[in-house]
Amino acid sequence: MINLESNEPDGPIETQWERTRFKNTLVNPANKRKFNVLVVGTGLAGSSAAASLAELGYNVQSFCLQDSPRRAHSIAAQGGINAAKNYANDGDSVYRLFYDTVKGGDYRSRESNVYRLAQVSTNIIDQAAAQGIPFAREYGGTLTTRSFGGAQVSRTFYARGQTGQQLLLGAYSALMRQVHQGNVKLHTRREMMDLVVVDGKARGIVVRNLVTGAYERYWGDAVLLCTGGYGRVFYLSTNAINCNATAAWRAHKKGAAFANPCYTQIHPTCIPQAGEHQSKLTLMSESLRNDGRVWVPQKAGDTRAANDIPESERDYYLERRYPAFGNLVPRDVASRAAKQACDEGKGVNVTGRAVYLDFADAVKRMGRDGVAEKYGNLFDMYERITGDNPYRTPMKIYPASHYTMGGLWVDYNLMTTIPGLFALGEANFSDHGANRLGASALMQGLADGYFVIPYTLGDYLGKHGNDLKSVDVNDAEFGEAEEQVSGRIDKLLSNKGNKSPLDFHRELGNLMYDKCGMARNEKGLKEAIEEIPKIRDEFWKSVSVPGRKDTLNQNLAEANRVADFLELAEMLARDALNREESCGAHLREEYLTEDGEARRRDDEFSYSAAWEWKGEGEAHELHKEPLTFKYVKQTTRSYK
Repeated sequence: MINLESNEPDGPIETQWERTRFKNTLVNPANKRKFNVLVVGTGLAGSSAAASLAELGYNVQSFCLQDSPRRAHSIAAQGGINAAKNYANDGDSVYRLFYDTVKGGDYRSRESNVYRLAQVSTNIIDQAAAQGIPFAREYGGTLTTRSFGGAQVSRTFYARGQTGQQLLLGAYSALMRQVHQGNVKLHTRREMMDLVVVDGKARGIVVRNLVTGAYERYWGDAVLLCTGGYGRVFYLSTNAINCNATAAWRAHKKGAAFANPCYTQIHPTCIPQAGEHQSKLTLMSESLRNDGRVWVPQKAGDTRAANDIPESERDYYLERRYPAFGNLVPRDVASRAAKQACDEGKGVNVTGRAVYLDFADAVKRMGRDGVAEKYGNLFDMYERITGDNPYRTPMKIYPASHYTMGGLWVDYNLMTTIPGLFALGEANFSDHGANRLGASALMQGLADGYFVIPYTLGDYLGKHGNDLKSVDVNDAEFGEAEEQVSGRIDKLLSNKGNKSPLDFHRELGNLMYDKCGMARNEKGLKEAIEEIPKIRDEFWKSVSVPGRKDTLNQNLAEANRVADFLELAEMLARDALNREESCGAHLREEYLTEDGEARRRDDEFSYSAAWEWKGEGEAHELHKEPLTFKYVKQTTRSYK
């Protein structure tokens, strides 16, 4: 039985984090060297956490799925990072960022965590600028900002369309400095396969060397999961091919509650699918909606080229429906509006599943060079992929799976329901509620790694470090975990089926997108819950994994991840079926207002849903963390 104790501080929200840091138990600098911390993942959350903890004196081991931390998926983030600096002098503040984030998440997040995120956001910009991150600047040298969806102020700092890449290079440099000094041992091309729990506490991991196939055991006094989200459960997504849910899912099966799995974000600004051959989709930054105007033909079935359709026959539907925010409505609102336009037959492209993002007015206003200065690399990328020049013809965009707000349940200290196991960044559920505002993923990842976990991990080790019994990788718990991993790998390789892991992943993804994507309903969700176990059973009967386990085998790695997605997907669908309301990215077609907007049911669903694994073949058990809103009043979420 898990215990959902949020450990939120009491007292005024404005001073909660300051008082928490003061009350936290400290670890003597000399004693920090006695503790071994395992950090899984090297994106923004993982690299910043490993670097910060090593700088403090802890012994850190860092595990990287790729051949270099620089290839973590954080590098793909484009548009920017939010911070309440108010450099634009347009009315921003820590409280306004807090308010926008709670409202943007449709009132399904924990207020205390969100307020802390807004508070430390200002530190992130100072940290990154000191590292040399080339943020865009005004002519006089001061940092400049731009707007993003869900906000009416300019608070997003950016480095053209490469913000994630530049921020990751900064965190990477901090990490590699500690590697060079011997404070961090970096293990590349390792995939976490299981969590080792000793006396109810997280004490180690079992990983697989992706090059040699060897299993390796590592012990620690605490384990940090910084492994990203589960968006590739939909198969086609903006996530990198290697993004997966295995580490988080294996931790879940060892006792870590999984919260709000149905909160999956569909990003409105992606290059549409070109054909069945694709295995991923390409994101076009939300920042483009600052100057690009979204529209479709007014008349259904209009097949004329975009530039042949006169202004009077265009429907700028976001500007029409949401005049206060226009093209900068939050992602969930923009995605559903695009789907609705296409469902009405107004979609463009050969598939009818696209809308236009037009920069003609921006080019007239700023000139081609002005547009290129802000978005040039994004325009170049779009032209290389599609063959169309967005300076001359509108981009075609359509929503695609992007980010997951759900994840491992964590308390205020970022600790899961397993003592000693922490989850950071997209791997946890804590900050975004039912919908993430654009430019807030980078903010959360760096906030967790640089400015939260150094304090909260220290408190855990300060209080419990002396009580942690000595463990060794030869202990029975490590052997049992490796045996489970080895048995699973052997089973995959011994199958004599005739279908590839990719076939099953695509089948699952199509089902999830159709039944549990941008819009959900009871009938479709029940069909998904019925079909997913059938696909899973067929997978274990018919999957074919060629090659050996003692060498680089990408088919084997994919099969192992797909097996986990096939289990996670059923929990996701059950969570969506259980939540009989529409909120944020979770739209139930049965729960809409008269004008087609999402209708929450605060009387019954103001809680975070935390699911407990009960064993193979057993139904998950639902636990509820009640959500209270003392500072941001729950109102109908409107951007009109």
